[in-house]
Amino acid sequence: MRTTALRRAVVAAAGGVATALAVAVPLTANAQDDVFRFWGYYQWTDDAWAFAQTGPADATPAEGAVEGWRYAVAGAEPRFPRADGDFELICGSAGADAGEKRVAVVIDYGTGADSEDGSEPPAAEGACAVVADDATGADVLADITEVRVDDSGLTCGLGGYPQQGCGGPVSTPAPTGPEDSVELALPQPETPAAAGGADGADEDGDGIPVGLLVGIGAVAVVAVAAAVRARGSTTA
Repeated sequence: MRTTALRRAVVAAAGGVATALAVAVPLTANAQDDVFRFWGYYQWTDDAWAFAQTGPADATPAEGAVEGWRYAVAGAEPRFPRADGDFELICGSAGADAGEKRVAVVIDYGTGADSEDGSEPPAAEGACAVVADDATGADVLADITEVRVDDSGLTCGLGGYPQQGCGGPVSTPAPTGPEDSVELALPQPETPAAAGGADGADEDGDGIPVGLLVGIGAVAVVAVAAAVRARGSTTA
């Protein structure tokens, strides 16, 4: 039979739907050599990544938890997210109100070798979900990215990657051995104004603020009106 580790990874990614194992990852007589391309679901535990024991729909991460997702070609050897589950890095600046919790999420899109066409995937990223206290792992994931699932509940794509396919078998051997760690891309803090800041200056910073232009226009209108009134008084 398939190793326990791979079985847990695929069932977990399927949101706890046991039938997804048969749908997305068919068992074969030589299951030890089976290789698949799929999103695996993990949790940061004791300073290391571990396979989630349930699917995201059945998991309820606590305040301060770190969830992980990794897209990879995998067989018997697990392919964990390549960045640590650093809660402070991802969620340290986020606040939560009463009845809410903060959960950090690491999404590793894998390598070019993991992609179906060999193209370079998006950079690994971290995001902080601020959700209700009773939110599940599936709720947390949906809070930070677009999730594509199949009819069985298997997680097929995150953030539009990949655009198609879901847990399909791979004919080539799975990569083995340690992987280099990667840095996480983190959301950039919002600025007061999208272009030029709160004062309304242009993108180069050397334009005239919008407020000043409005003020000049108003003065000009008043001056014209005064001139018209003065001319009218003279001709009268």
